[in-house]
Amino acid sequence: MKIYNNCYKIVKKKCLKFIKSQETSKEKFKNKERMIKKYLIPVSFWISDKCKSRPYFIGLAGGQGTGKTTISSILKIILINYFKLNVFKISIDDFYKTRKDRLNLSKKIHPMLMTRGAPGTHDIKAMLDFFKNAKKKKFKKMKLPLFDKSIDDRLPKKKWYEIKKRPDVIILEGWCVGAKAQTNLEIKRSMNSMERTMDKQLKWRNFVNYNLKTSYKKLFKQLDSLLYLKASSFNQLRKWRLKQEKKLRLQTKSKKNLKIMNKKDVISFMQTYQRITENMFKNVPKYASIIMNLNSSHQIKSVIYKK
Repeated sequence: MKIYNNCYKIVKKKCLKFIKSQETSKEKFKNKERMIKKYLIPVSFWISDKCKSRPYFIGLAGGQGTGKTTISSILKIILINYFKLNVFKISIDDFYKTRKDRLNLSKKIHPMLMTRGAPGTHDIKAMLDFFKNAKKKKFKKMKLPLFDKSIDDRLPKKKWYEIKKRPDVIILEGWCVGAKAQTNLEIKRSMNSMERTMDKQLKWRNFVNYNLKTSYKKLFKQLDSLLYLKASSFNQLRKWRLKQEKKLRLQTKSKKNLKIMNKKDVISFMQTYQRITENMFKNVPKYASIIMNLNSSHQIKSVIYKK
């Protein structure tokens, strides 16, 4: 416990500064010091102990609105400032295909593929190339995409991430990181009204499942450990996602022509996520390295270390 307290003294200022940057006047983080001290510092020690071979690849998964960006950012701050590790963090969302590419997919395969999110709408080759380069002793500096959800497209290349040095730790966070394919029987069952009305021929879900079975499986096999933020239910995720969109609206209210969603849009949008999210609720705890259970107030209530 003493060593955790010492760590907290060193990282406290930067962690709290980051949390403050994520708050709005109406939305404040509660019990932040407890979250850092009791849960995220011990998880950081676990990561430091595990990452003997470099780079160490961490997947951080959780449904929409679970706080993946916040949790992964705080872990990054601790690993850099206390453990002196070179950490690179990126979201699988940054690898979404462009609007143009998704438009082509929607015309060629199924209209639902215009909506970002489901496996098959990410540039897996770019991620695999990045992981491959990161494993080389002679690391070549590279640029990785940056996706802007408010415009539903990638930003220009001049604004992309630039990595000049090989990281010690790579954190890939995302809602479907670590997800596995379903059986044919599971695919046949519709999850919601969108699947029943828009995917009667199962073309969308078969395409998504095929991608999980092939390229995404290859990508997720690269991960050395998987951390999972587990919410209580899909309904809870929907509430958090609505809050997230409201926050995005407040942060970008001075900009025009943005693709911010209203309540109806969010509910419809999340139906494309429901199948895999529900499957992850059921199965990821069986193979994740660490499970962080969340309460309805968006706080970590317990952490289970599995391997």
